[in-house]
Amino acid sequence: MSNPRADNTVRWPPYTARAHHVTRHELGKSWHPGCPVGAAGLRAVTLRYAGFDHRPHRGTLIVATGAVADIEHAMHTLYHRRFPIRRMHPIARYGGSDNRSMRHDNTSAFNCRYAVANGPKQWSAHAYGDAIDIDPVENPYVLNGKVRPARGKRYADRSRHRPGMITPGSVAVRAFAAVGWPWGGRWRSSPDWQHFSATGG
Repeated sequence: MSNPRADNTVRWPPYTARAHHVTRHELGKSWHPGCPVGAAGLRAVTLRYAGFDHRPHRGTLIVATGAVADIEHAMHTLYHRRFPIRRMHPIARYGGSDNRSMRHDNTSAFNCRYAVANGPKQWSAHAYGDAIDIDPVENPYVLNGKVRPARGKRYADRSRHRPGMITPGSVAVRAFAAVGWPWGGRWRSSPDWQHFSATGG
């Protein structure tokens, strides 16, 4: 069997991204009454990404209408640089469960939920469609000493770089910085290495 790393026969088609309106039905349990944004303020962006198998794939991110151009631009850079992404499905596929999505190493954006953080309860940037979590197993979130998802514990040591990890100065950090989206990996007390958001929260 050929080694996919050495397989030069893979044809990489040009990057494409297409945004379209999303329906309440498509949002499934990722949305509920009382959410700060509705289907009319969201778009589904279907785009090409590079997989861990060193092949092109298509995935979909649900984002705020105003975030479409930023997401398309940043993800274009990741595709061009072949940054590997495990899978990319709207979180509705996981019943709106952030924990289930993270366990499956799913890259996702919109999810109407509260922020997982200390302090007063407030909406997450994901509830507005203004944030994305990339490869959560390789880039876990550490809060109060707990690693989320648990499968990400082996990646909590950031000194050993492995495929899919987002580190200071890496292509993902630079790609999102170029569109003005800060990286959660810079949060000192609770680093969220998977997280980028338009608002910095």
